[in-house]
Amino acid sequence: MFSSLVIVWGVLTVTFVILHLAPGDPAAVYVRPEIPLETTQHIRQQLGLDQPLWIQYFYWLKGFLAGDMGTSFSHNRPVSQLLAEAIPNTLQLTLVVLILQLILGIILGVFMAVKQSTRAEKIISAFLMFLYAMPSFWLALMAIMLFSAKLGWLPASQMSSFQNMGSFGAQALDRLRHLILPAAVLTIPFATYTARYCKDSLLQVLVSDYIRAATAFGLAPRLILFKYALKNALLPIVTLSGFYLPFLLGGAVVIEYIFSWPGVGRMTVNAIFSHDFPVILASTCVAALAVVVGNQISDMLYHAVDPRIRPQGKGS
Repeated sequence: MFSSLVIVWGVLTVTFVILHLAPGDPAAVYVRPEIPLETTQHIRQQLGLDQPLWIQYFYWLKGFLAGDMGTSFSHNRPVSQLLAEAIPNTLQLTLVVLILQLILGIILGVFMAVKQSTRAEKIISAFLMFLYAMPSFWLALMAIMLFSAKLGWLPASQMSSFQNMGSFGAQALDRLRHLILPAAVLTIPFATYTARYCKDSLLQVLVSDYIRAATAFGLAPRLILFKYALKNALLPIVTLSGFYLPFLLGGAVVIEYIFSWPGVGRMTVNAIFSHDFPVILASTCVAALAVVVGNQISDMLYHAVDPRIRPQGKGS
């Protein structure tokens, strides 16, 4: 646990230094030709940008350890409030994607393993590789063009319609319609990877000795597949669930910005454009913690589903 905290601190420190050494000045957002130079210097002083880098770092780290992430330069609000509004929206999107990719990936992986070397398996595998190779921003733009601009089936942006003031069921349905496109685009690459991983894992299990023994005893192929082979083939897939969390947050940055989804990803992109250092550092902290939490979840899930690697007590 201590090493994880050290890693998070190291990531934040490097990010802090890079932000302050990179070209661009956060005070430039407020600078206009008609504003006197004294006013510009006063703005830099209010933002704390007139201090040496090590002093800025000391005050930032002191406030961060005390739970104060600072005040957003562009929103003039505490960063903690912005995160409290954005994180639930990002979690809503990423959790839906995590569940969808797991279900879809396992179904496709089992089908490709059962239909190994058939025409159907080759077509599906090639199609999945085509989707996996496509950049997510291109898929997002094509989805908006087809399903929103051309067909008009689904909304192109935001989390809800402005005129949606109906009952809870109507609001939930409206939220679902806004969720379909970003969730589908974000699900595709992860479901493709899960399907190929599940296929390879299942093929290895199907040639193991105990599966051959079960076949020799005359058990039904469907029983062997779903009760014995698939259960063991899914053990490596469980570890992927935790590792996917930071990658989902990384992919959500682009998807949230394209679909105007008010989450951490969109907030981070806007903060980068406006040189909003406190928001960028807070978003980096969320991403670093996601990596640590994802690794911990993977370890706990693997220990839970595979008793062979559970730590043994004394005298066991």
